[in-house]
Amino acid sequence: MTSSDLPVALLAGGMATRLRPITEKIPKLLVEVAGEPFFSHQIRLLKAAGLTRLVLCVGYLGEQIVQLYGDGSAWGVKIDYAFDGPKLLGTGGALIAALPKLGDAFYVLYGDSYLPVDYRAVGDFFLRSNQLGLMTVYENHGRYDTSNVWFEGGEIKRYDKKDKVPQMHHIDYGLGAFRAAAFDGFARDAVVDLAEVQKSLVARNQLAGYEIKQRFYEIGSHEGLKELDELLGGEGNMGVRE
Repeated sequence: MTSSDLPVALLAGGMATRLRPITEKIPKLLVEVAGEPFFSHQIRLLKAAGLTRLVLCVGYLGEQIVQLYGDGSAWGVKIDYAFDGPKLLGTGGALIAALPKLGDAFYVLYGDSYLPVDYRAVGDFFLRSNQLGLMTVYENHGRYDTSNVWFEGGEIKRYDKKDKVPQMHHIDYGLGAFRAAAFDGFARDAVVDLAEVQKSLVARNQLAGYEIKQRFYEIGSHEGLKELDELLGGEGNMGVRE
């Protein structure tokens, strides 16, 4: 197996309350950025990296994404969908529900993250690590959001979004990779936060850390959306155009 064989699970089932009123009638993936839905920009990044198998973990207004993108053939990718069902399952629960579509190993990307990075290098590192999970980290020092990772000597020593320690200078960058076995022991059809899965892996020395040097972009907030819209709409476009 090579990194290009890994499917990408896209976590896009949340209510996107921070982006209201924009997301009262559309899901976050369809929020307009530089003149087109945000998901179109994500597809270009992934396709440019040779990643063409996408599994969308969707919930809130997810039917609109299916109507617009279908099976992905118009974009030269293959899109499958895993719906949460009558209740939102959380980021970990959504991945557990999608495991039959994801197979043994896969990338995980948040549905509001725009990450212009070397996806294949991350995937190759993960496969070589022989660990159950991988988290990309960025030396943040509280700049873009609250730092939540103690990363030292190439290893993740601690990850916690609530209980902070002074050694936390890094932040979860928004791209991960997992083996299906990372989710063993967690309840099916239940609300599970991916952070709990990651914390359990850290405790077992099974979460590899991969440091990214360039900053991340996101549309999870109005400020982030405005910044990315200006970035992708300007002459210094970092998006991959077809």
